[in-house]
Amino acid sequence: MAPDRNMARPMIARAPGIPVDIGTILRKRESLKKELLEQPNLLPTRIAILGGSTTVEVRKDLELFLLANGIQPSFYESGYNRYSEDVLFENAELWSFKPDIVFIHTTWRNVSEFPRLLESKAEVEERLGREVSRFEALWAKIQKDLGAVIIQNNFDLPDLRPFGNLEASESYGRVNFLQSLNAAFADYARKNSRFVINDILYASAQMGLGEWFGSAYWYNFHMALSPKATVVLARNVASIIKSIYGKSKKCLVLDLDNTLWGGVIGDDGVEGLVLGRDHAVGEAFLDFQRYVKALQQRGVILAVCSKNDPENAKEGFTHPDSVLKLEDFSAFKANWNPKPGNIQEIAEELNIGLDSLVFVDDNPAERAIVAEQLPEVAVPDVGSHVSRYAECLEREGYFEVHKVVQDDLSRAAFYNSNAQRSEHQSQFRDYGEFLASLEMTAEIAPFSPVYMERITQLINKTNQFNLTTRRHTSAEVEKISRDPGFITLYGRLADRFGDNGLVSVLTGRIVDDAVEVDVWLMSCRVLGREMEAAMFDALVEQCQARGIREIVGVYIPSKKNGMVADHYSKLGFTAIEGNPQKERRWRYEIPDSYTAKTRYIRRPAVNQPSASADGVTVPQAY
Repeated sequence: MAPDRNMARPMIARAPGIPVDIGTILRKRESLKKELLEQPNLLPTRIAILGGSTTVEVRKDLELFLLANGIQPSFYESGYNRYSEDVLFENAELWSFKPDIVFIHTTWRNVSEFPRLLESKAEVEERLGREVSRFEALWAKIQKDLGAVIIQNNFDLPDLRPFGNLEASESYGRVNFLQSLNAAFADYARKNSRFVINDILYASAQMGLGEWFGSAYWYNFHMALSPKATVVLARNVASIIKSIYGKSKKCLVLDLDNTLWGGVIGDDGVEGLVLGRDHAVGEAFLDFQRYVKALQQRGVILAVCSKNDPENAKEGFTHPDSVLKLEDFSAFKANWNPKPGNIQEIAEELNIGLDSLVFVDDNPAERAIVAEQLPEVAVPDVGSHVSRYAECLEREGYFEVHKVVQDDLSRAAFYNSNAQRSEHQSQFRDYGEFLASLEMTAEIAPFSPVYMERITQLINKTNQFNLTTRRHTSAEVEKISRDPGFITLYGRLADRFGDNGLVSVLTGRIVDDAVEVDVWLMSCRVLGREMEAAMFDALVEQCQARGIREIVGVYIPSKKNGMVADHYSKLGFTAIEGNPQKERRWRYEIPDSYTAKTRYIRRPAVNQPSASADGVTVPQAY
């Protein structure tokens, strides 16, 4: 019988709860790895693990969690406690490995010099500066010479305190010193976009230091963490890496009755709902709503899927203690239809894949049917008591984000504006008239430092309207932006209903008198608005300014990008012979007199001059 891949993913994702079922993971690790490797379209990445302790188990567990998230890693692993030497002395194997990501697995045991008893505050601060400088030299060399994204553990706390509670208050206390180091690491992370903290201080506190450490494992194998803690650490690092590659979930789909409030709105009415601080369970629902609201505020899309009368369902959000309001939801399905069908409609309305959704429902039967019929949707086993809902979402790391950019904060507004556009479109019989009525304006220009994080984010998370699905780290994107051998373009789109934000990215490599598309993608929320035509017009203008006569389009088929299979033919490209299963190539000869393909988007001038390959200033796309 063929292996059931859908069973492997939930087991890996959920087994390492707290307490961790480490026995199950260890017993089945090799068979699960083999099974997960059979998944199609795994995303390759190169990860260097630089350890201040033994890291073999870290690597094995991390590989499983990454495979479960559709990422296939290859590893470089430093020798024991050679995390610094391998970088500073330029280990040839590490340099030739060219990692995309460097994970530095250090713990409190790797602090080189703790303060001495009764050492003055000034001396402690000097010691702190030396310790921070030691790590900063390491990070700077990695970023300069390897160009990799760095994931760095902050510091856990030791389980023994020779000075007792004074450890936390006296400047020479180890607890105080480690907290100061963590603050310095956090400050560095805020200032460096390619540096991410793996928060083991939180993970160890959540698990408890008694389970986090294992003295026998340290003294026998120099493993800094227990096997249980190693699994939790690996899951957390995997969550960060999946967020770097845009594989975190995008949308939280919520039931209503006994999920966002206690009681049944249709039977109990607003006044009968259990919600608020005057009731123990009501306070738990209130806190869950606060958690959901915090997710929404930083970019997670919210949707409702409830078996309810629609007007009754909406009335629930008028409760005076409700933190969530109707306008917080970008899709709303309240009816008596089966929930799998409603969830499919939500994904279609939002133009996102089913694998971007997380469904939360207090009813185990509803969870079971959604999990059975829509295996792509994440359905956490939240139980039936609201006090566990947020904990389950937090533990699974569905919505992990390594950086927050402005477009994330505006995402709900983007989708709510789309709903207004859809309603507006229904007033028109002619689609062209509808597009004209939107009064669209596009800002299209070469990559700009202010947008680099968003550009990198789009490159690594866009799957459907993505011609090549090539992924690039932030370091690679910055390098491309400075390379005169590339044409780079970003596109923003606004209309009468609001700003859609930065929604399209295009890069092309210049070869002789031709440019070959390396990346071309667009957010699905602006499909059918001519934005792809506007980007092509801008590309042609860039080519004309540089004397380039030919554009070579590249389409690499993937599991999700079939919607753009005929993209180049629609633009007037001619197919080039090749292997259509692996890569399809197209050619477009730029005519002497080019007619713009977009009719409904206005492009005002963007005054950002850049240098061409021969040093001549090239006018930007208009």
